[in-house]
Amino acid sequence: MRHGAMKKTIANIFALIICLTAISSPSMAGQFKVTTIYDGDTIMAEGHDVIIYVLLAGIDAPEIASRGQEQNQPFGQKAKRYLEKMILNKTVGIKGYGIGEYPYNHLIGEIFLDGLNINIELLKEGLAEVLHEMPPTGLVVTPYIEAEEEAKRAGRGIWSLGDTYMSPRDWRKLHTKR
Repeated sequence: MRHGAMKKTIANIFALIICLTAISSPSMAGQFKVTTIYDGDTIMAEGHDVIIYVLLAGIDAPEIASRGQEQNQPFGQKAKRYLEKMILNKTVGIKGYGIGEYPYNHLIGEIFLDGLNINIELLKEGLAEVLHEMPPTGLVVTPYIEAEEEAKRAGRGIWSLGDTYMSPRDWRKLHTKR
């Protein structure tokens, strides 16, 4: 990348971040083309002359082995493949809830495609659970909880594991190399 183009990209990223974090309520970041799916709750998208990394708000998907993890969590690859099938190389709407903290500083967001909230669709399929941490300001969690309960009742995805199911948070603690 040429130096001038890099400066423009960095300036655009900072402008987008300022716009998304300057207001206290959630905001529509706009339309972006999804270019990479990292796992069941993390994507990369391009648009408005920027590349953004998005952590899907309100959910925690099963883990895929990386960065010192020993093995995949059950349904981790299925969650990633589901996202690839649904949104990879498609233009989606992203509603931002600010920037996450350590370790990645991703945009926290909801992904929308053709009127569907993709975050909630993952929960309905049993390919994620509702995040156990405090939700970002402005995120309405009731539909998230309802979607998870629906998947539990139907025994879909992670909920088919019964007593052997472990939350992604607990999986990370147990399966990260020290």
